[in-house]
Amino acid sequence: MAATLAASRSLRNLLIRRVMAPTPQGLSLSLCPMSSTAQDEASTAAPRETPDHSYESLQVTVPQKHILHVQLNRPEKRNAMNRAFWREMVECFNKIAQDPDCRAVVISGAGKLFTAGVDLTEIASEILQPRGDDVARISWYLRSLISRYQETFSVIEKCPKPVIAAIHGACIGGGVDLITACDIRYCAQDAFFQVKEVDVGLAADVGTLQRLPKVIGNQSLVNELAFTSRKMMADEALSSGLVSRVFPDKVGTLDAAFTLAAEISTKSPVAVQSTKINLVYSRNHSVAEGLNYMATWNMSMLQTQDIVKSVQAAMDKQELKNVTFSKL
Repeated sequence: MAATLAASRSLRNLLIRRVMAPTPQGLSLSLCPMSSTAQDEASTAAPRETPDHSYESLQVTVPQKHILHVQLNRPEKRNAMNRAFWREMVECFNKIAQDPDCRAVVISGAGKLFTAGVDLTEIASEILQPRGDDVARISWYLRSLISRYQETFSVIEKCPKPVIAAIHGACIGGGVDLITACDIRYCAQDAFFQVKEVDVGLAADVGTLQRLPKVIGNQSLVNELAFTSRKMMADEALSSGLVSRVFPDKVGTLDAAFTLAAEISTKSPVAVQSTKINLVYSRNHSVAEGLNYMATWNMSMLQTQDIVKSVQAAMDKQELKNVTFSKL
């Protein structure tokens, strides 16, 4: 063990000296666009089932190494969010968070649209006929219910693996709650988004009102969407920052999402997951608090061998997809 550590330190010191030295001609450590190889691998991948993920409302497959594809899988019901969905999303993403093989996740909807939102036919009784024999007990029950539903989407945000939403068709009500908890959003040209809750007599209560203002940074627009429940079409979603790219159709959107996930999965999982955790933390804290958290976080993460491997790959002009990073 001592010999291994000594060798590791020697290699690290060698790399530090090489990094600090003048950059050799022709060597660049700058960020590069997605490689054609990563794009080809993403588009030709054959998905396989995941035995650890068996659900009623979701389908989870492995389109390629290190990537999971989570599909809302009730196409005959327009992927409406039934009781099983609210429970299974939490179970699914808690497993993903602990999955050492997973480095990126793509979420999409099966069938003709992403989701029609909450399945009111299934959960209306819980809301309209809550348990309890007085105001205090009914209120306590409803608060517990809402908190459980909030966790269905918060679990996506808490998951350290980057989550990419690939949206097509309608993304209504709870769908907006879901995608605003994701890290990256791509959509098809036919996609539209609707904060629908005011049309059914309630305020959105599982994430949209809290996350959407931070996602698009325009409180006036958020207020307009939330007060009126009007549709936001794909082009407006792009210009407002709700999505980062728009593609011609569902197939193109999914291909792009898998290509992006493939590119992310070639990076050090320590680096990527640390980045997500600190981005989420900094969003809700001051700059000073975020910097302090980052310093505390990286005082251990900077000791990872992934830095040595990544820098060595750059020095050798080797693509990161050919570097073997340990599971995390």
